[in-house]
Amino acid sequence: LREITFHLGYEATKTDIEVKEVPLSVPIPRKKKGSNGKGEVELDHVDVVGSKITSRTSLIPILRSGLGMVDPMLQLLPDAGVHHIGMYRRDGIPVQYYNRLPRKCESDVSYVLDPVMATGSTILSVVGMLKKWGVPKIHVLSVIASRPGLAKLVKSHPDVSVTVGTVDDELAEDGTVLPGLGDAGDRLFGTPLMVDGEDEMLLHPSKRRKMSDA
Repeated sequence: LREITFHLGYEATKTDIEVKEVPLSVPIPRKKKGSNGKGEVELDHVDVVGSKITSRTSLIPILRSGLGMVDPMLQLLPDAGVHHIGMYRRDGIPVQYYNRLPRKCESDVSYVLDPVMATGSTILSVVGMLKKWGVPKIHVLSVIASRPGLAKLVKSHPDVSVTVGTVDDELAEDGTVLPGLGDAGDRLFGTPLMVDGEDEMLLHPSKRRKMSDA
């Protein structure tokens, strides 16, 4: 996941990031003849023009599987802010259980990180949050996307950029990608698959749905 994310991020940042020219001095070794007849090395320099990122960037990992994509993206964008959003699905509907977006948006570009885009509902919810937050550019990165989920995202938000590693054609009845890669979070952290209803334990007790003992 780390290596794939690095390559996806490299491609994604080609078009979103603005840079400015900055003057640089590069040291160049030169040999000169010393008083003892032997060659001595002294450092000279040459003035060149480099580039510096001016765009303010942020990474939005969708908990928890998106955490595995953060470190490689920080290698590319070391000054990016990291703002976590926690989501799970209840009866196929995305539910937010955690949100650490700053109160004020100070980002020019946000990169949404989620290894698998299945039905697209979770990504659509997060994109909606980011637009309400006020970020001008949004770019979604996924390792695998389903064709239906990708089509839904593009149709609903044509202004959002998307970079994916590969596209699978099918969705199972429960909304998982086929063949996909299974539950990315469970595989990443080595935890057992949650059965229906257990995801609700992520919520504060006051917000959990009342369930009968029957």
